[in-house]
Amino acid sequence: MPAEHDPDALEPEGGQSASGSPIYRHRQADRDWSPPESPGLHLEEIEAHLQRHVGKVEHVFHEVVSDLVHLDVLLIPPADDRPFKVLVTSGVSERPMAVPEGLEEFRRAELMIALAPDWPLSQEALRDEANYWPIRWLKSVGRLPHEYQTWIGWGHSIPNGDPAEPIGGTGFVGVVLLPPYGFDPEIFRLNTASGEPITFYWLVPLYPEEMALKLDQGIDALEDRLNFDDLGFVLDPDRPNVARDGQSP
Repeated sequence: MPAEHDPDALEPEGGQSASGSPIYRHRQADRDWSPPESPGLHLEEIEAHLQRHVGKVEHVFHEVVSDLVHLDVLLIPPADDRPFKVLVTSGVSERPMAVPEGLEEFRRAELMIALAPDWPLSQEALRDEANYWPIRWLKSVGRLPHEYQTWIGWGHSIPNGDPAEPIGGTGFVGVVLLPPYGFDPEIFRLNTASGEPITFYWLVPLYPEEMALKLDQGIDALEDRLNFDDLGFVLDPDRPNVARDGQSP
């Protein structure tokens, strides 16, 4: 069932949103730094999977110091038939997530996001949070299930604090995870040589009213409003607010 996560709240708490989805609030774990057990475990398979269904990885934003998992971000540049950049995590799947019983096939995941072809990603440009935040959110959401012994999956939303604050100078205050619409459907699932599948989720930033819509009415109501045929699936910090413009949650 879809869930809401608040990574900055004090401790795990029960409760449900108005839509009936469970809400998880987490306290920072009292533990020592823990090095990754299997850094790069699925890297080669992930790169081959991406090359088949998206394009060739051109650059890797390497993580210098890693806690729990070694979480890199892979960059696939624009192409003639794909006029946008794609960022994909590699490392979330190093450890299995604590999924509910019966959902074991979803216990390994990676995250992705699409950026405009001119989105600045040079070392200098990434010193500006307005440019860096998509990478930051891929990494922070990807590490969240391992830090808090929880899980992430389709329909899960993560706010930027409590109360939620704007992300990177935009109007967005959180994200939701959806299937990677706009890509080859085969990208959704990678069957690894070990026999454990990896599921790929698309990170979609949300405005406050869209977060409220999802909490109040559920993920289906939000997805009904998020018409990506009209909005496009490439990140646009100025896209229309689908829960406010001409409509009400």
